[in-house]
Amino acid sequence: MANLSVIILSYNTSSITKKNLLSLLKTINNVKNEIEVIVVDNGSTDGSVEMLKNLKSSSLKIIFNKKNLGYPKGNNQALKLATGKYVLFLNSDVIIDKLDFDILIAYFENHKSVGALTVKVILPTGKIDPASHRGFPTLWNSFCYFFGLEKIFGKMGIFGKVFGGYHLTNLDLSKIHEIDSPSGAFYLARKKILDKLGGFDEKFFMYGEDLDLSFRIKELDYKIIYYPKFQVTHLKYSSGLKTEDLKTRKTTNNYFYDAMKIFYKKHYYNQNPFFVNKLVYFFINFKKNLA
Repeated sequence: MANLSVIILSYNTSSITKKNLLSLLKTINNVKNEIEVIVVDNGSTDGSVEMLKNLKSSSLKIIFNKKNLGYPKGNNQALKLATGKYVLFLNSDVIIDKLDFDILIAYFENHKSVGALTVKVILPTGKIDPASHRGFPTLWNSFCYFFGLEKIFGKMGIFGKVFGGYHLTNLDLSKIHEIDSPSGAFYLARKKILDKLGGFDEKFFMYGEDLDLSFRIKELDYKIIYYPKFQVTHLKYSSGLKTEDLKTRKTTNNYFYDAMKIFYKKHYYNQNPFFVNKLVYFFINFKKNLA
């Protein structure tokens, strides 16, 4: 039985997934804790299947799906097989350099109130991936972000706390602190919590499921921690919102905005009057049509 299960979902990113796995397998070579790696290929057609079959590692387990089941369902498949006390959901386009899983596991062992954790996730530019350091998309946080108030006031002292809640811009990125949610790029959590919650909500296809999981973890009174002593690189948008393939980009765009509706209906709809809900849905549809 492993102490940590690393779950990676692969879909048509063969060369990047290979880099991801080689960096991960190299990192876990010197780890004291037993680690298993479970890769779910979600119906790739780009040579990913052949690449995965050629990888040799005693730590590696692979699931091959005949079609793309979506991000939550694919990850939940692996979650049911995972034996670790802790589970890391790791995007296939994340490259690990220097990271000590023993230290991260020890942090959980010493902080029983922590339910989930992420490290500093940076983009190839060296800047932090904003999706990895988020507040929940309340009406106020969303308003400030989409209408540019976060960008204007987000790093201006006390104003940052008021207007920068969508990405928690008032917090010091060099220090350990609590956040509302990381992204699914690097999402480390206690398996007992994931099992209790049933993993990701499969009503989402892609996008939003990480926020939803964080919301439900917080409802159980666990903390979610940003731990910047280690960092990973996220090669973002390889097959999603900014891909050059127009059909894929349109489909991904639809998933992105549909996820907003699902999250809002699930967590905020009953808290607001009818006219506010109508306005929210109108704005989401407006942004969706503009994209």
